[in-house]
Amino acid sequence: MNEINVFIKNKKVGEFFYNKGKRESGFNYIQNSSPISLIMPYKKSTYFWQYNLHPIFEMHLPEGYLFEIFKKYLSKEFGYIDDFLTFAFLAPNIDGRVTFESSFKKEKFEDIELEDVLENDTEDTFLRLVKLFLKKNAISGVQPKTLALLRDKESLFLGEYIIKTWGEEYPNLAENEYFCLKAVQRAGVNIPNIKLSKNRKFLLVEKFDFDKNSGEYLGFEEVLGLLGFYKDKKYTGSYEKVAKLIYTVTTDKEDSMKRFYKTVVMNYLLKNGDGHLKNFGILYDNEFQKITFAPAYDIVNTVVYIFRDKPALMMGGKRIWHNRKELIKFGIASCHFTQNQAKRFYEECVEAVEYTKKELLEYVKSNPSFEKIATRMIESFALDDNKNYKEIPIEIRRNWIKDKKS
Repeated sequence: MNEINVFIKNKKVGEFFYNKGKRESGFNYIQNSSPISLIMPYKKSTYFWQYNLHPIFEMHLPEGYLFEIFKKYLSKEFGYIDDFLTFAFLAPNIDGRVTFESSFKKEKFEDIELEDVLENDTEDTFLRLVKLFLKKNAISGVQPKTLALLRDKESLFLGEYIIKTWGEEYPNLAENEYFCLKAVQRAGVNIPNIKLSKNRKFLLVEKFDFDKNSGEYLGFEEVLGLLGFYKDKKYTGSYEKVAKLIYTVTTDKEDSMKRFYKTVVMNYLLKNGDGHLKNFGILYDNEFQKITFAPAYDIVNTVVYIFRDKPALMMGGKRIWHNRKELIKFGIASCHFTQNQAKRFYEECVEAVEYTKKELLEYVKSNPSFEKIATRMIESFALDDNKNYKEIPIEIRRNWIKDKKS
């Protein structure tokens, strides 16, 4: 159980091991093997880490809702839980550019009709999916979610989808994220294929690391790991640092920087206070010939739930809701745009948000259960973009507090 074989395209490239007594893990490459990570080039000597798994492995560890399930299950089964045991338990069922073989067996999973999940978005359905695909849930994020294999009966394509729902403290989260991601897409940024379920209880997000044209998986890594950080550091650093990394590693720098910049601007305009280092990523092919900024994901208006929320990372040394001037300045200084380019990209984001405000007003006419959250979203979108805000103004928050109590 203390050793995991690592493969690329079914070819073994190395061994990942763990010394429980020393709380030390390491990885050894087989001679001249392809790198398993952008920050782990081939070398003859061992990669060692103390206390934590390397980010390329750690990014698969469950958090929050799923972690509590694994904690209960593994502690009962083995008498303890640690990161290596959790990863070893999940490893054989991780599909991607890099695959794994541990002492746990690879499972054969039942695939479910996509339409069935969209039509039957109940708590019972969600819990059934969590149970069915528990050993495949190598996904992070604190909210209730599960990975599932879903078959589209029209295209017959069998794909991996992350199914998200919410707890009582985050009402209408699926609709919130759906409209935020669609706004980002309207601004000209790639997003995953997403679907909102019939009763708006689930948001289905198709995993984007599988190339349907080539039939092969792409490499995916979170910015957090590429900076050499572990998950407890996801709120550390700045958007300037992320921009520098993306500019350094990508091969399509102009396009990647434009999509990254627009994603950051949209996080500010949409009031997403959770745009941390795990919520930006890089995609690449097996030969590292094409390295690009990954589609935008996990974008939600957080201030409608956490009224005094702030941006997850710093910009200009501050965690505040920056104004138009500062965001354009960021585009010029950190994303390598001319002033005209930065202004144009910013205005395209503003137009996308304005369109989304109209969409929300139209949507709530036939979906009144979303009206309370939609109204808060619209009010937060409407803040003066010539001003900086440390947090949502008190006069708006007062209304939300009254609204919450009613």
